[in-house]
Amino acid sequence: MTSLPSSKPLGNCKPGFSGTISGFFSDHDNVESTAVEQLREMGFAEGLQVSILHQNPFGKDPIAVRVGAMTIALRRREAKLVQVTPA
Repeated sequence: MTSLPSSKPLGNCKPGFSGTISGFFSDHDNVESTAVEQLREMGFAEGLQVSILHQNPFGKDPIAVRVGAMTIALRRREAKLVQVTPA
């Protein structure tokens, strides 16, 4: 998916960010395609509310992300595959 003008990668956002998942980014690399599939299986889907709750103060990985009612820990490189639109 190409990014929309107002969307940005979730992995580039800071704690306190809140928005809506607008899609996923993958350049059809097998590794990224697999990662996007795993994110979808974990519950990430277009239209869901997402927020960043916390990040590790040393190196900033992992980050704690709330998707709907779930809290998930992600590496920033995985979070960068999720496109979000700020609330």
